Amino acid sequence: MLEKKMDWRWMVPLFLLGIIAEVAVIASPEVNNSQQHVPQNVYSDIGSTRQKIMTAQFECYQKIIKDNSTVRAGLMCNRTWDGWLCWDDTDAGVTAHQHCPDHFQDFDPAETASKVCMENGQWFIHPESNRTWTNFTRCNAHSKESRMTAINLLYLALIGHGLSLVSLFISLGIFFHFKSLSCQRITLHKNLFFSFILNSIITIIWLTGVASNQELVLRNPTSCKVSLFIHLYLFGCNYFWMLCEGIYLHTLIVVAVFAQKQHLMWYYLLGWGFPLLPTTIHAVARSYYYDDNCWISSNTSLLYIIHGPICAALLVNLFFLLNIVRVLITKLKVTHQAESSLYMKAVRATLILVPLLGIQFVLLPYKPAGRVLSEIYDYIMNILMHYQGLLVATIFCFFNGEVQSVLRRHWNQYRMQFGSAMAHAEALRSTSYTASSITEVQGCYSIDGHSEHLNGKSCLEAEKSENSFN
Repeated sequence: MLEKKMDWRWMVPLFLLGIIAEVAVIASPEVNNSQQHVPQNVYSDIGSTRQKIMTAQFECYQKIIKDNSTVRAGLMCNRTWDGWLCWDDTDAGVTAHQHCPDHFQDFDPAETASKVCMENGQWFIHPESNRTWTNFTRCNAHSKESRMTAINLLYLALIGHGLSLVSLFISLGIFFHFKSLSCQRITLHKNLFFSFILNSIITIIWLTGVASNQELVLRNPTSCKVSLFIHLYLFGCNYFWMLCEGIYLHTLIVVAVFAQKQHLMWYYLLGWGFPLLPTTIHAVARSYYYDDNCWISSNTSLLYIIHGPICAALLVNLFFLLNIVRVLITKLKVTHQAESSLYMKAVRATLILVPLLGIQFVLLPYKPAGRVLSEIYDYIMNILMHYQGLLVATIFCFFNGEVQSVLRRHWNQYRMQFGSAMAHAEALRSTSYTASSITEVQGCYSIDGHSEHLNGKSCLEAEKSENSFN
């Protein structure tokens, strides 16, 4: 009873926290103003583009003035500003390359622009315009494909979190409905599932209400930063509840020698409380050192404040689980206890899940440079990140032997009860048909008095027959 109270004491406020985040984003005055006064395609807006170009031009001229004292020998093209990009001194006969600017929505900063320095030490002049020319054709060559990929990844993420929510709610319904599944390990499962539910809800809010809302990102309201704070906090809760699963099993099997009860308060503090620390530190650091709009950019090392503790939790969890396997294998060799075999099944599920949830952090620093390979990488990372709830529910609930046996037992009971009820109904229908047939026949061939006598007898026999079926 105490565990159940503790569940709802933590779950209800956190669920309300996710709802508040959605209301904050939708009802924010800044958001409403942006929707009323800002054009739909913000990044192609003339004012925004002009501001970016003017900033880049100012920085370029500062760089030209600062480096003007450097003397370089040989024939070369002088440093210059071409209207969109700043180019350094380039040797004659060399083609200079640099990444495309992000001034325009359809420009891909991962692609490169080029500028040719002729053999005479002059920048290439286009024959049609008779002016110096920079080749920006590759910057938007794949803009349609990139846009379609971004849309596909968005839908893939939404489908993943939708499937995760459905599977997690079904799993929680199973755990709460069947009282025979109530134990401390299932209580940890419930909290783990609930953290994934909240994370999926806030991720859907973030993807649909913030990341895809360019007007909101440009206005940069406080509510969108609060949404990211909650998103990163719940993201950390997922992994620290996984750590709680590992610590519980390690304490149960290795430390406490198959003890049955542990104090769950420490697990609640670790699972729901500790992720607040790195999330708060990240928010403070982000506001001082990388305060971009809505904190939407992932091109900052400050995210290691979040990812570092998560990776540490995964490594500690992996160590615990490997140590548990070592102890259980030793016990099985010596005692052949069935209890050790049951614990091995529980550990195996967690041992499978930890590497699957942690592989994204192994792949994160190794994004390939090519467009096709980069697109494949994005799809793989998207699946690994946004289908975790479905994976957790499948391994910890649907593939759980205890859950399967309970569901199988209740299904067999239901099938037996349903079959018995059907047989009883069929017997009643058969008895009723027999009695009515006898009545009709006797009514045709008997006089009234004798017919009543026979009809009464038939009813009595029918009643006896009905009672025999009951």
